[in-house]
Amino acid sequence: MSLTRRQVASVALAALPVAVVATGPASAHTNRRARTLYIAGDSTAAQKYADAAPETGWGMALPFFLREDLTVSNHAVNGRSSKSFIDEGRLDAILEVIAPGDFLLIQFGHNDEKSADPTRYTEPWTTYQDCLRQYVDGARARGARPVLATPVERRKFDADGNAVPTHGDYPAAMRALAEDELVALLDIQALSIALWQKLGVEETKKYFNWTATEQDNTHFDPPGAIAVARLVAAGLLHRRVLAPRDVRRLDAEVPESWITWPQATA
Repeated sequence: MSLTRRQVASVALAALPVAVVATGPASAHTNRRARTLYIAGDSTAAQKYADAAPETGWGMALPFFLREDLTVSNHAVNGRSSKSFIDEGRLDAILEVIAPGDFLLIQFGHNDEKSADPTRYTEPWTTYQDCLRQYVDGARARGARPVLATPVERRKFDADGNAVPTHGDYPAAMRALAEDELVALLDIQALSIALWQKLGVEETKKYFNWTATEQDNTHFDPPGAIAVARLVAAGLLHRRVLAPRDVRRLDAEVPESWITWPQATA
């Protein structure tokens, strides 16, 4: 199946739930100052540089869907789990600068699953949730709004062409935590696997980092990053984390040429 970019946007938006959490829209006082949306996450969201092109994190495309005065500060880093991000002081670095009215978007899971690596592994229903609570509590203590996002799905299909989930209990554990802690949840795992299913086995290759030398079913190229960023922005609107005036282009074409990869700094 071959879909246009506009059709992909329509599929993604149609998959979003109509119901919203009862947390209310951004309050009026938060609109009196420039706000920042911080991203804590892994390689699927992270900034990529020229030596990694065309690999693209969805966080690189998110600003295209948000109003210009809503800054995205992308702290996502390749290879990090909810645990290692904390242990390396990366959460502390965000909490030192995050301010009342800001947002902390939290997406982990890919590397929490690596049971052979004790520096990154977390167990879904215990240490994973414990780590996520540190992000939630830290943001709230500083007057910022935490938002949990289930890990975006990998590209995996069974012999019958059905998109297959790969994250085990981690999405369910995050959903349960969000409910317990009354945190806005973006179910990007569910939304992305529905999109991969709609696109199918061959078309999804155009959204992942498939090149002449690499077949990467985890990381995105520009079309994939744009598609996932659209899901994130639409989810922020549907969950009333952001108001309609805070988002843009949700059903519009976003050119791949808008993605750029800066040179890495020393």
